[in-house]
Amino acid sequence: MSKKIIIDKNKTLPIACVIMASGLGNRFGENKLLYNFNGKPLLQHILDTTSVLPFAERIVVTRHQEVVKLCDTLNIKAIFHAEPYQSDTVRIALEKLPEFTGYLFCTGDQPFLKATSLEKLCASFLEAPNFIHRTIFESTPGNPVIFPAKFKEELKNLPQDCGGSYLIKKYPEQVRYIPVQDSLELYDIDTKEDLEKLFLRQNNI
Repeated sequence: MSKKIIIDKNKTLPIACVIMASGLGNRFGENKLLYNFNGKPLLQHILDTTSVLPFAERIVVTRHQEVVKLCDTLNIKAIFHAEPYQSDTVRIALEKLPEFTGYLFCTGDQPFLKATSLEKLCASFLEAPNFIHRTIFESTPGNPVIFPAKFKEELKNLPQDCGGSYLIKKYPEQVRYIPVQDSLELYDIDTKEDLEKLFLRQNNI
């Protein structure tokens, strides 16, 4: 039986954290990442959550100058680009990062992801760093996901407008699923109706 890894928050993890913040928010009607949710921009929730762990690097990849400005105020590195596809966002992030054991991808619109779940995901990855590690609630998988370094080149060369889920489908035997405690953690927001539903669920209305 392998020894269970406990994250030492005083020691840098060999994992880079990439926060995907390039969505145009067409269905939302405005830039959802800057929309006020529970007293701060929606994006800031995941920025705060990921700040808890000592990642080797943490970057935000975005097509929004306003997001860059927000990251600047929080002293977080942001990469601005104008490429159209999700695959471009993944590639641009990885081109800016050196070699690490793993690459964690988060989305910018999951305000209820818990730091404890993120820590559990990272610990699981460090126990088996040759596998893809993905969060799941019951039978529904979601983000974030950690990819091992061996997939870096494939991630940089994904088919047009595909994300990491392309590799998850290609290599299902390489994926380990890490459960989270609450379905809200994996809930992402595409529309203002989603935000309203999230608010109602949060408050048990």
